[in-house]
Amino acid sequence: MSTAIKERSAPHKPSKSTTGNEVAHELVRRLFDGVQAGIAVALADGTVLREPDAPLDATIILRYPAILRVLLNRSSDLSAGEAVMRGDIAVEGDVERALAAMDAVAAARGPREWIGIAALAAKLPRLVRESAAPPGRGPARLRGRAHSVERDREAISYHYDVSNDFYALWLDENMVYSCAYFTDADDSLDQAQRGKLDLICRKLRLREGERLLDVGCGWGGLVRFAAREYGARAVGVTLSRRQEEYAQARIAREGLAERCRVELRDYRELGALGQFDKAASIGMVEHVGDANLATYFAAVYNALVPGGLFLNHGIISQQARTHGLRGIAQRFFPQRSAFTEQYVFPDGQMPRLSPMTDAAQAAGFEVRDVENLREHYTQTLRMWRRRLEAQEDRARTIVGDATYNVRRFWLAGSAHGFATGLLGLVQVLLAKWGPDARAFVPATRADIYKSIEVAT
Repeated sequence: MSTAIKERSAPHKPSKSTTGNEVAHELVRRLFDGVQAGIAVALADGTVLREPDAPLDATIILRYPAILRVLLNRSSDLSAGEAVMRGDIAVEGDVERALAAMDAVAAARGPREWIGIAALAAKLPRLVRESAAPPGRGPARLRGRAHSVERDREAISYHYDVSNDFYALWLDENMVYSCAYFTDADDSLDQAQRGKLDLICRKLRLREGERLLDVGCGWGGLVRFAAREYGARAVGVTLSRRQEEYAQARIAREGLAERCRVELRDYRELGALGQFDKAASIGMVEHVGDANLATYFAAVYNALVPGGLFLNHGIISQQARTHGLRGIAQRFFPQRSAFTEQYVFPDGQMPRLSPMTDAAQAAGFEVRDVENLREHYTQTLRMWRRRLEAQEDRARTIVGDATYNVRRFWLAGSAHGFATGLLGLVQVLLAKWGPDARAFVPATRADIYKSIEVAT
């Protein structure tokens, strides 16, 4: 039985009228009808609602039958996420496979079937709330105008200032919290993250003594790497105080204080730092918001000398735009995640590629190279999830059950999003022209990929 269910007292209780086991069994049968999957479904009391019809990948465990009613209401995304936080829904085994199976369930059911399923779910007992909110951290309570400097600071703090010790459990040795780059399928996470940092420096054609700006620098992995391996003079900016404190302490410990530093600073406050030869932004553009993309690219453009290069590395949405009613199935399985926005990445927004590059060009940049590393991020996220699961007891001690439950499911869901192509990860190399529209990049990519070596 799942630790999340076994070790925690129930914060909810079912009504006394009926357990609803029979209704739950029929609901699960209808949902999975025609779907072959190695997924078992069971109640916490041991009642089996579904046996797998393929080799077992995962078991979905529901604390009560009434949880199915929660999952199939209009606010299923938020309700399901909060049920995961409480431990009312848990998964033993491969969470990503369980989520993939639910995608298959959603695709297999037609509108008429959803109407019948909803009617049957209404026969389940209701949950009686004993508390107004799930345990652990509450949802983000952001104030002010969306994507103002003050509100962005709060949003960044909510996600990143959980605990440096927690992130250290499952990130690599350099605390790099973005897509790794695997030159070999057997690369360790440490090797792949060093490979990514080296790829960025190569794409920027970074040279000794050049000034490098890292916008949204996290725990300082790139600025330290660029200073140590390339002899750059690097400055990173972040809105997370815990990241800044960690980065500065590690810079000092590694004897790099004369070559790099990290400051608490917003991307709209770069003017005081002077100008740079090269700039990078790794996993930052997702926090900017579509309405602020022009401001974001203009800020980096103004921070570069003529002839400077900017490597923008970020997650993009690859879902087709939809208009009008999304259909009945979308009611039960929404593409936008209200839960993620409230409990994981408040105010986060994955831009689409074309509006992002349009904003960069409007700022004055020329697009020189675009590379999608989607498969690399799928592998990175799977590694992160496995490493987190391997440290489950320690993670629960540091951040509590609710945060552990949410991050485990979120990592699995993100991996599924990249694996199925809903999300992409693009590196866009941008050039600020020098005199006579000159872009200071070679005519081919050969220098980037020639004998990439990752130190062990």
